[in-house]
Amino acid sequence: MSIKHFAPFRRLNPLILSATLGILFLSNAPQALAHHATGGETPTNFVEGFLSGLAHPVIGLDHLAFVIAIGLIAAGQVNGTIIPAGFVLAALVGTGIHLLNFDLPAAEIAIALSVVTFGVMLAIPHKPNWIILTCLGAIAGLFHGYAYGEAIIGAGMMPLVAYLLGFSLIQYGIAILARAIGNLIVYKTPNRQIMRLCGLAIGAIGIVFLTNLLFA
Repeated sequence: MSIKHFAPFRRLNPLILSATLGILFLSNAPQALAHHATGGETPTNFVEGFLSGLAHPVIGLDHLAFVIAIGLIAAGQVNGTIIPAGFVLAALVGTGIHLLNFDLPAAEIAIALSVVTFGVMLAIPHKPNWIILTCLGAIAGLFHGYAYGEAIIGAGMMPLVAYLLGFSLIQYGIAILARAIGNLIVYKTPNRQIMRLCGLAIGAIGIVFLTNLLFA
């Protein structure tokens, strides 16, 4: 293989490295990421509920990393759009579990582990089929959704419905966009290192969150 085949990788590598270091720095300060668009206040109307739902999966870096990972890992898969859909639907169930006062133990640890797991699967060349990925994504969705439920406890029906709609739309939208980008990488780029680096970066985010939870 000639050196010119690695030229795009060499140009991309510093950018990915810089972005990864920045992400790890941010994830090492979770108190700065409040996970709430309304400053921790319970939404009181449709607009506040919808905005909070849109913001929660984006402001929370662990949630965002997973959503991107499940979108990228769905690239090139048969029935790939079903994989993030399973996650989003399970997240709705997880939120319902929280609102019904059922307990999911060690939810934050499970979320961090899900980020690590999908980051690793994204980095390896041979991935499970879409059925296994959908099941794994749904299991992760229960815990992510359970965490989302904390922001909406005590809200009325209208902001609650808006919140569920908001976080469902934003997560599925980001995942489908990530899948589209992943398809470009899978089908247009002969060098698999790009996807591997994405997986390693996402896995590193999960490890940082997991370390903070276990040892902070």
